[in-house]
Amino acid sequence: MIVALGITWVLDGLEVTLAGAVSGALKASPTLHFEDAQVGLSASAYLAGAVLGALLFGWLTDRYGRKRLFFVTLGVYVLGTGATALSTDFATFALCRFVTGAGIGGEYSAINSAIQELIPARYRGRTDLGVNGSFWLGAMLGAIGSSLLLAPGRLPLDVGWRVCFGLGALLGLAILALRRLLPESPRWLLLHGREAEAERIASEVERKCAAADPATPLRSLRLRIRARSANFVDLGMTLFAHYPRRALLGLVLMTAQAFCYNAIFFTYALVLGRFYAVPPEHVGLYLLPFAVGNFAGPLVLGRYFDTWGRRQMIATTYALAAVLLGLTAALFAAGLLSAATQTLAWTLVFFFASAAASSAYLVVSESFPLEVRALSIAFFYALGTGIGGIGAPWLFGVLVGTGQPLAIASGYALGALLMLIAAAFAWRLGVAAERKPLEDVARPLSCID
Repeated sequence: MIVALGITWVLDGLEVTLAGAVSGALKASPTLHFEDAQVGLSASAYLAGAVLGALLFGWLTDRYGRKRLFFVTLGVYVLGTGATALSTDFATFALCRFVTGAGIGGEYSAINSAIQELIPARYRGRTDLGVNGSFWLGAMLGAIGSSLLLAPGRLPLDVGWRVCFGLGALLGLAILALRRLLPESPRWLLLHGREAEAERIASEVERKCAAADPATPLRSLRLRIRARSANFVDLGMTLFAHYPRRALLGLVLMTAQAFCYNAIFFTYALVLGRFYAVPPEHVGLYLLPFAVGNFAGPLVLGRYFDTWGRRQMIATTYALAAVLLGLTAALFAAGLLSAATQTLAWTLVFFFASAAASSAYLVVSESFPLEVRALSIAFFYALGTGIGGIGAPWLFGVLVGTGQPLAIASGYALGALLMLIAAAFAWRLGVAAERKPLEDVARPLSCID
């Protein structure tokens, strides 16, 4: 079940890494002839699709269930990334990236909702971080695959990048079989009057988990079956009338991590090529250790989100990432880094930043009631990415295009400042949700007790 949940993030990591790793090939393509700004703009198109896809499919996930939408959103992803491989100009490439992003954005809501509603409370933090961190397994696959397929003489100049995206579509088709292993959320089933099915799934999940006493005594709740699904009015009332502090925290965390990640990762290949003369076929080799650090962070640190506490760990990881990012910016501006040492610096920075970014999804997916959970995830992902993420790749593409290290360093410094602000908000507004049932963290809207 965990594998079937994490595979979405593997796909997203594969897509983002391929988009970054093939940027040199897109510029050298005799068909596309991309400039630096167009590479950044195509990444922004992917993120814009993810934003709109998250909102649409998030609403549908709360309405029709988590499991149904798993197949719909994966189908949209396969269609978009397969069509990307057939692109003939910038317009069609950007459109296909938009569709691909819509599929991935829709997956975020369904997957994170399922994690929260299927995993026992005592394991929820580390599982959420681990699944979200599996993004970087996809990044490793993308880094290795792009290095092999873009090697000089292996494939024609205009074919290698097409094969990269085509393989992503084939992987998505293979994953459809895994999706059959995922059950529906028992909490969602209860709300819709399917008690027997909910009890069967919950008993099976409990049987598969190691026996352990819950951290807090469980209590019974009485829920009414809802005549309609939650809508954006319900979401607005929940966020701004009942939980405004949590809403502010979720927005700040998502915005900071979206800017930091999308700005740096989407354009790192451009930095390697322009400032360190790394050829396109070798970019993947530099992305590989970067991905390893990102994957290791949530795995190593995840358990402490369940033991030491959410507020302490979220604030700490954001703050450490901010300090290390600021230091890297200063070293880059001073010309003291090489391709190898900058990659090493990013590996260390994002060891902590990856855990921080994953914890942002944890916060927005467990802090609000069941009825609007998927829509809440979609809303904060969309708003955070819209504010901090969509323009970031384009901005950094322009900064890289100036050829001035100080310009790039100023962008890194801005990311560090946003992460530091997020750390302060987490310390002040964080919710102690560790080892607590979701219904104790946020009372369901349908509760009649």
